[in-house]
This record gives sequence, structure tokens and C-alpha cells, in this order.
Amino acid sequence: MFIFVLQTIWLYIGELAGKDLDAGIILKFLLYFSPKLVPLVLPLTILLTSIMVFGNFAENYEFAAMKSAGISLGRAMRSLTVFIVLISLVAFFFSNNVIPAAEFKSINLRKNIAQLKPAMAISEGIFNDVGEFNIKVDEKTGDNDQFLNNVIIHQKSNQGGNMTVIKATEGELVGSTNSALLSLILKDGNYYDEIQQNDPIKRNNKPFTKSYFKEYVINIDLSNFNNVDMDDENYRNSQNMLKIGELTESIDSFSTSYNQEMDRFAEVMYSRTGATYFATNYKAIDSVTKFENSVLELYDNKVGLQIVDLALGTVNASLSNVAIKKQEFRNSSKLLNKFEIALHEKYVLGIACIVLFFVGAPLGAIIRKGGMGLPMVVAILIFLTYHFIGIFAKNSAEDGSMSPFLASWISTLIFLPLGIFFTYRATTDQGLLAFGNFIEPLNRFIKKLFRSKTQTK
Repeated sequence: MFIFVLQTIWLYIGELAGKDLDAGIILKFLLYFSPKLVPLVLPLTILLTSIMVFGNFAENYEFAAMKSAGISLGRAMRSLTVFIVLISLVAFFFSNNVIPAAEFKSINLRKNIAQLKPAMAISEGIFNDVGEFNIKVDEKTGDNDQFLNNVIIHQKSNQGGNMTVIKATEGELVGSTNSALLSLILKDGNYYDEIQQNDPIKRNNKPFTKSYFKEYVINIDLSNFNNVDMDDENYRNSQNMLKIGELTESIDSFSTSYNQEMDRFAEVMYSRTGATYFATNYKAIDSVTKFENSVLELYDNKVGLQIVDLALGTVNASLSNVAIKKQEFRNSSKLLNKFEIALHEKYVLGIACIVLFFVGAPLGAIIRKGGMGLPMVVAILIFLTYHFIGIFAKNSAEDGSMSPFLASWISTLIFLPLGIFFTYRATTDQGLLAFGNFIEPLNRFIKKLFRSKTQTK
């Protein structure tokens, strides 16, 4: 747990450094992030300790003494199996209650900490709400991300909307710890200001003024910006914040909304084709006129060209609409898959503890090595394999390449037969792998081949 907490500190050091945070806020930050590490720490801990404990037993001939007293390996594992089952039940309730609450606290705390430094609040590639400005930058550089490239700023107006747009190729954030003002120095840009008109006719012309500047300075008042309530908890839109009942309800709601939106879009696209009017506006005739090329032969070139242009415009508009909706449906499907993965992960944690125990305990009895050396290496290799299989599967499930159910359970399903195999080999004293069964036929073949060559000579 200590190792993973250190990794969390290094991962989020950029959000914590240079913001004058007291020790209480930092400790609260680590406290809220610690429960989310349990799905990583607990299975690895059970795997490592089971290999170490049973490896020590085998290395010190404790199992030999047990067997001489009539105690089998299965009987020796019985009490620990009951203990691991209890741990799994506790892990399930922890995953369903404590982790969502910690996720809720940690995300809101991160959001509040980010507001303490405007440079951190300005993310690349999206519009960021900073005071009375909406700022978008393509790239941030510099030691403190103070240099900005390709800046677009929408200034909010009292009447609502963004009437002023400022664009610049470069920008720089300049501030002082003793000042409540943050200066944004823009270079080589243009200033666009929409002119409000009372006359509706003139308003349709959308008049505006445009000015070019070599350097333009915007002062952002931070007097209220840094007055952040660290206990503010308004953000609630994350699947990891929800319990099983809430996840189930959200999945049902998203699925129903997704299917209804798909049906509505299909009906709209079908109605745009005009196929619904064919039966009412047109009647079939007995004779059918045959055309060598197309029906456009009935019209002169000018009218035919207009028909073709109209048809192409309609088709292109439909294709554009389909492309936009396709992206919307893809995003909705990805969000729904994330909720389903979060639901199954509640159950996976408890089952994974049991499965990895039955992988580690017999494996420790087989390799007959305790301590922190070989067991540590074996446990880490096994867990990394288990973890990376789950990571790749979940990434595939988010994109729809794999079922969310299968992606959540695939690591456990793969290691379940491995645990059964190791348990069988350990209880029957067969060792990890009977290498002799593979090597002996090869040795006989080599000896036979060598004799035949000797006789030939």
C-alpha cells in the first residue's frame, strides 16, 4: 500500500506542488485516493502472502510433518480458505460502499485544488472557464506552463453570450504571489467585437469590428478565484462514485435512452427519404417505360442538372448527419460500457481474492521457497499478467470490441483453471511441471540417433 501511495504522489505531484496547500489538504488528498488502490493492493497482497507462507511451510518441512500426522494440504488450507472468503466478502462491501465515497471525495477535491492555480485550470484543446473568460489553447509550454500557443478567448458579456472574441498566436501568464491580478499577455493576434443592433434588418448582417494587435494585455482578477471551498462537493457525474443499485438504475436508464434515440434517428432518416409519400402520391400504371440510362432522360439538361444538384445536396446532408450521430452514439455506447464495467468490478474484487489465493498457496507449496526473494518475483510476475490482461480487456470493452462482462471477468476466468491446476499438482505431490515426462522421450530419441550414426560408421 505504501508503494502505491508513493506512486500516487508522483502521479499527481503537478496538481499539488506550488499551490500553498497545507499538510491537512495533502493528507486528505492521499486519504481519499487510498481506497481506490485497494483493488490493486489486496489481490497482490493475498497472492504474495500465500506464496510466502506456504513456501515457508514447504521449505521448513512443515508439510512433511503435517502429512506424517495425517493432515493433508487441503485440510491445512481449510482455515485460511475460510479466512480468505471472509476477506472477499469484506472486499465486496468495501468496493460497493467505501470506494464510491472515496471517489466522490477525491474527484471533488481535485477539482477544487485545480481552481487554486489558473495555469492548471487551463487544459489543452478545450475551452476553460476562467473568471469572465473562456480560454482555449492548443499547447502549454514552460516550466510552469506559463507560455501558451494559439490562444482563443471568448469574453462573457453582461447580456449573456460571447460578443467578444480574441485570437492570438502566442500568450504568456504573468502573475505574482503578492498580487490578486493575473496578467495574460497576448502577442500577434486579432480582436473581434460583435456590434449590437436594435434594427432587426441590420442585425441580420451581423456587423462586427476587427482590430489587429502586436501585444495585448488582459488582467484577470483572482481576488475571488482563489477563494475555493475545499469541502465543496458538487461534482457527481462518474460511474466510480455509484453503488451497485445506482449503477444498475443508471445502466437501465442509459440503455433505454440509447435505444429510443436510435429508433428516433432511424425514423427521421427514413422520413427524409420521402419513401413514406410514395404510396399516397403515386399510383402504379400498367405499362412501364424503360430508360437506357436513367429517369433524367425525361427532363432537359438544365432541369436534370438541378435535380442532380438537389439530390447530391440531400445525400451529402444525410451523410453528414449520419456521421455526427454515429460519433454521438459511439460516445454514448462508450459511456454505457464504462458503467457496466464499473458494475462488474464490484464483484470481481472479491472473487479475484479467492482465485489468487488458490494460485498462490499451492504454488508456494510447490516451489518450496519462502521469504521475500523468489516468492516476491513470482507473485509480481503473476499479478502483472493478471492486471495487464484486465487492463487490455477493459480498454477493448470501452470501444465496444469486447463485452463489458467478459472484459471485467476475463483475468479471473483465465486464472481460475490455473489455480485448480496448481492445487491439484500440490495436493498430489506432483510438483509444478513434470519436466521428466517431456525431457525423457527427447533423451531417448537423441541416444537412438547417436547409436544409429555410430553403427553406420
